[in-house]
Amino acid sequence: MKTKQKTKEKEFDTVKTFREIKEKISKDLIGKSARQIKDYIQINSLKL
Repeated sequence: MKTKQKTKEKEFDTVKTFREIKEKISKDLIGKSARQIKDYIQINSLKL
């Protein structure tokens, strides 16, 4: 006899969240120089 496993809806999806963060950073850094990227990291490191 087969039993159905109910999948519980996740309150927090880690993979989805980190993918969104990574995509945002990638969009922010497109076309930036190495110095601009370094400045971006210093400014935004606490926000991430």
